[in-house]
Amino acid sequence: MAKGSPHRSPSLRALAYAQLESSPGRQLSTINKLVVALILVSVLLGIAGTESLVQASLGLLLPMTELALGLFFLIELALRTWAAGVRSEYAGPKGALRYLAQPLSIVDILVVVSLLAPFFGPELAILRLLRIVRLIALVKFGRYSVALRRLFSAFARRRYELLMSLVIASLVFLIAATGMYAIEGGIQPEAFGSIPRALWWALTTLTTVGYGDVYPVTPLGRVFAGLMAVAGIGLIAMPTGILAAAFTEMGDRGETAAVATARDSATEKIEK
Repeated sequence: MAKGSPHRSPSLRALAYAQLESSPGRQLSTINKLVVALILVSVLLGIAGTESLVQASLGLLLPMTELALGLFFLIELALRTWAAGVRSEYAGPKGALRYLAQPLSIVDILVVVSLLAPFFGPELAILRLLRIVRLIALVKFGRYSVALRRLFSAFARRRYELLMSLVIASLVFLIAATGMYAIEGGIQPEAFGSIPRALWWALTTLTTVGYGDVYPVTPLGRVFAGLMAVAGIGLIAMPTGILAAAFTEMGDRGETAAVATARDSATEKIEK
């Protein structure tokens, strides 16, 4: 009787990779749930830490908690980089550097720096500004959230259309600013005396914000402003429609894949 091939148990690195890395459709591991909770704690501390009353009431508890969080995220980043070595593209020192160069890894590094930097030097103003960087920790949810992954995928799929809409929007902004400079420049030199000055009006008008701090006073200027305001509605609708179409397409593909998976599963059961 021939002996079967021995069952190979997964390595420690492979087990760590399965715990630290998340994939669509899988539930978060216990470690990743802890990471998500500590991300929220870190962001809340970063927001609350900008208030002097909170700093005074918490005393040393606030910096000590920040230090503990910084060390945790540093260890998490080191383990994640080590565990990624199970994949051939991230194996070895060069692979580790390639992994750390990814956008989400850069976010991890910035979060660690924002938490630990004040403990390695004097409390300079630039280090206080790093508190803001901690808000970027919310981007780390992209590692765990299927919805955010779909959002990024939608942007990636429609990047050329979105780039084209950006080019068109830039042209319309320039046309609006140039037109108001030509019409109102001589009457309101402070507001429309140059195309760069008129660009502020074009921005607030075409984005439908309309602060009202700068506005045309001549009849021709008001007619032109009305046309530009209507054009602004179209500028906002253009990328919205592109992204909506991308989300619909991704949803249809997801439903198709789910139906195919269910059909294959039912076929297997029937065959058994």
